[in-house]
Amino acid sequence: MSGSARGPHYWGIRHLSPAGAYHLLSLLKEVKPTAVLIEGPSDAGHLASQLVARGVVPPVAMLAYTEQLPVRTLLYPFADYSPEYQALLWAQRNGCHAEFIDLPTDVSLALQDLRRMPIAAEEAVAEADEPAEGMSFGLVQRDLYARIAELSGEPDYEAYWERCYEHLASPEAYQQAIVHFSSEFRDMTEEAELKSAPQEVAYNEIREAYMRRKIHDTIASGHQADRIVVISGAHHTPALTLQLPLMTDEQIKKLPRVPTRMTLMPYSYYKLSSHSGYGAGNMAPAYYELLWQSMQHGELEKLPALYLSAVAQQLRERGTWRSTASVIEGVRLAEALASMHGGSRPTWRDLRDAATVLFGHGELSVVAEALARIDIGTAIGSLPEGVSQTPVQDDLNRQLKRLKLEKYKSLVSAELELDLRENRRVKSEEAAYLDLNRSVFLHRLQTLGIRFARKGHVRQTDATWAEHWVLHWSPEAEIETVESTLKGETIELAAAYVIHEELLACTDIASAAKLIRKSCDCGLPQVMGQATHALQQLAVDAANFEQIAMTVHELSILLQYGSIRRIDTESLVPLMQQLFLRGTLLLVEAAGCNDAAAAGMVSAIHAMSTVAQEHYREVDEQLWTAKLKELAARDDRNAKLSGYAFSILLERHEAGEDECAQEVSRRLSPGIPADIGAGWFEGLSMRNRYGLLSRPYLWRELDAYISSLDDEPFKRSLVFLRRAFGSFEPREKAAIAELLGDLWGAGAETVGEALQQPLNEEEKVQLDELNDFDFGDL
Repeated sequence: MSGSARGPHYWGIRHLSPAGAYHLLSLLKEVKPTAVLIEGPSDAGHLASQLVARGVVPPVAMLAYTEQLPVRTLLYPFADYSPEYQALLWAQRNGCHAEFIDLPTDVSLALQDLRRMPIAAEEAVAEADEPAEGMSFGLVQRDLYARIAELSGEPDYEAYWERCYEHLASPEAYQQAIVHFSSEFRDMTEEAELKSAPQEVAYNEIREAYMRRKIHDTIASGHQADRIVVISGAHHTPALTLQLPLMTDEQIKKLPRVPTRMTLMPYSYYKLSSHSGYGAGNMAPAYYELLWQSMQHGELEKLPALYLSAVAQQLRERGTWRSTASVIEGVRLAEALASMHGGSRPTWRDLRDAATVLFGHGELSVVAEALARIDIGTAIGSLPEGVSQTPVQDDLNRQLKRLKLEKYKSLVSAELELDLRENRRVKSEEAAYLDLNRSVFLHRLQTLGIRFARKGHVRQTDATWAEHWVLHWSPEAEIETVESTLKGETIELAAAYVIHEELLACTDIASAAKLIRKSCDCGLPQVMGQATHALQQLAVDAANFEQIAMTVHELSILLQYGSIRRIDTESLVPLMQQLFLRGTLLLVEAAGCNDAAAAGMVSAIHAMSTVAQEHYREVDEQLWTAKLKELAARDDRNAKLSGYAFSILLERHEAGEDECAQEVSRRLSPGIPADIGAGWFEGLSMRNRYGLLSRPYLWRELDAYISSLDDEPFKRSLVFLRRAFGSFEPREKAAIAELLGDLWGAGAETVGEALQQPLNEEEKVQLDELNDFDFGDL
């Protein structure tokens, strides 16, 4: 909407519109304004000049966040082809005053909660003539978009917008089309807004009254009205005329506010795309960048060939060859599709359809990845040093540079293998411990909840010196970095704050031990000392065997790799000894539990046994073995745990063949209830499978035991036996079949073949009967 000789020039835009940016530059060159007023947070004036500073590479975003927890945020993203960004660039190059005129962020964030409303179930009927009462405005808007696309004969609203607006070559034609569209669409949505989202209506009226006030103030400051260009979203443009009421000083004072801060951050094309849920985004930001570049070079007619050539190149790089002839035919097909819709140039949808037909032979799956890379892209913006950022952001970037991790700040995931041991082949200490320092840094980020690094499993299980990480940067990680500013001014201080807060809420020894380990991983010896003191206090009253076992396990790990991490862990030895002794004395009593609790007990016993082996000099291994023998011999403890304890004794050669045969015979005798006997065998089978397979007498006893059971006890025993054998690997099951085959005199091969045969009808009936069997308290 162009202004009269006495009024400002209004320019309505779509926030990510190459044509809007291109034609806006024509208007700016024609009008030569002294002031450019842009829809954006009015308290971001200090960032406006930094947005267009040398070295800034879009996409970038302004981020506003509250100064108090929980952190609430507002994002204002810009691409190179954003009209607002191009207006700022033009103003900088031409010495023009540029200003954001929307509500300041402290008001917008204060109003954020008031705007939220319960969204009705998304069961709106598409055929309804009127929007439903209480229906969310987002649904109403999507319904209107769908209707517009349907009436225009386009597959979706994106295709309608591009064909009708992005392809307009004349600034005047573009301007008139946008004015007409925004006016009509605003009229269509006003009634729907009042029914579905009155809070949104009120919020927009507040914004528009505030922006009108800012326009009036700019004129009052000395700028001629006809030398002012006002750039806003097309929806707001009709409401910014100065004939409507302005916001008064009294009204401004009454606006709610919360303390906020602002910063700049790199952004990505994926986050700009509507695939990520960004409401003002488009489906293909990288494609729109290609459209923008073609407009700038006056070569819009070459866009189809450039797009399809790029798709073909992506396919070739991934091993799918497509010829130049296919590209040419694809361009022709896209132009034919455009002409069928009455357009002079193909849209993005036309080009995608042509690529699917010519390159994928009608199968989208063949070209989906290549299309995603050309449509959305993997671009991520960057900011030079000195551009406004929070202290934690600055520290993060310094650490990435110091630790040579800058190349991993990418939208594409990459793996990183670390060796925490000293590298003696380098001269400097920094280089010798590079991987260790990287590990500390990545653990700190993980503690802060910054989703840049995810720790994976190392290939060598027992290698305490090795770590495997998957690194993947995203705008969410940048936001999480900014949020960490409230916890400390550096990554180290913020991580220490988080662990300290967790420590204050810690109520059990297992959690305290994990915090000691986390402090060690993060290279925070002072916090580690605080956690150790907390553990010592909590250990006084500790009486839960499982918690004690897990705590001892955590301390054991710390002692194993403490030297690798260059942190003194000797103070943990007496604590581990004390807790190990207490856990040993509690073992037999704790084993008097039900089957539901036995699973946790098995893990705890395993942890204690591992510590006993690895730290036999520090802990009383003999006492632990004696308690295992006592548990294995007791008939009044959980049978599964007694069996598990006996399996450890077999593994450590604390029980010989005679003892084993005697115990198996005793536990699997006909007089023993089925659930107790089979439960004991389940516990026995949980360790050292190959040791069990090498003892034929064990299987003879098991076979005799099963054969002695009546039908009902047999069915009850299957619960435990099936659970026990269910964890065996196929080759182990095959070995058992061979053992039983020889035992029965039928031969290993014969039994193996029989087991591979499908069930006959009689066997299926028996299995169904078993599934229907009432296991009572089991």
